[in-house]
Amino acid sequence: MATEPRWDDTLATEGIPSRTARFTGELHHVTGARLAAEEFLDDLSRASLPAAPEHWDDILLVVTELAANAVQYAPGPFALRMRRTFDGVHVTLSDTSTTPPAPRPFHPSRGGGIGWHLVHTLCDQVSVVVHDRGKDVHVFLPW
Repeated sequence: MATEPRWDDTLATEGIPSRTARFTGELHHVTGARLAAEEFLDDLSRASLPAAPEHWDDILLVVTELAANAVQYAPGPFALRMRRTFDGVHVTLSDTSTTPPAPRPFHPSRGGGIGWHLVHTLCDQVSVVVHDRGKDVHVFLPW
């Protein structure tokens, strides 16, 4: 059963938008997460344009990679939280797996193996917090 993303606006009174979208974890929710991120960035750009045009694309690519990893390796629901920081965007992807992501070898013939490397390359900071219900992957990107 698919659920529509539900946005929770917080910190709006401080001018720092924050939103959370929840998904049941089906394959098409990778696209849903990307669309939700694009909606957030669209709203954010009305208040503050990115310092460089590629920041927008980098954020969308990282969200897509994190959502794809959640669907592939952590069956079940996942949540995407995005918030504006003073110098960028903080993205948190929460899923149901307690196994931290790990780099895999790149295999051009089979595909895959590049996502986690890409996340580390594009983000200013990456951290993983494991808890009893799964994990939260926190990434910080420039805006």
